[in-house]
Amino acid sequence: MKNILLAVDDTKGSKAAVSTFVRVCKCIDPERLILLHVEKLEGRSLIDGMLGDPEMATLKETLEGTEYKEALDKRAGRILEYYSSAMTENGIQGVETMVRVGHPADEIMKTAMEEGADMIIIGSRGKRTSHLFMGSVSREVADRAEIPVFLVKSSGST
Repeated sequence: MKNILLAVDDTKGSKAAVSTFVRVCKCIDPERLILLHVEKLEGRSLIDGMLGDPEMATLKETLEGTEYKEALDKRAGRILEYYSSAMTENGIQGVETMVRVGHPADEIMKTAMEEGADMIIIGSRGKRTSHLFMGSVSREVADRAEIPVFLVKSSGST
């Protein structure tokens, strides 16, 4: 496992995934660790999954240069800096950061393929009623991935 993609956001699941990765990193010994944050532009409505590539491209173009997009970029920068610093403090080398925009599961899958990831590590937020209807990002990634996916479930204390 030389190329690891670690999807991060500002949830307990991501904190648990990073904490777990730091503890087992010596066993994996990756040459390259990609910290990926996906900016989700469309919010939390049920229509999220119904936006296709053309609609998403239009939305991205419309939002470019707006205060909303600038706020998302600043947030992404803070999240990636936080986790990148945690890796550095724990002696983990070869860390790269990336920001993508779109549907989180789609962007995680695309990035893993484009970057030649050998494994995806992602936190799971645990059980939520909405996941019964919509499904979670971690579940979708695990179901669709053709490479190993390491799911880290957050505990209440993380």
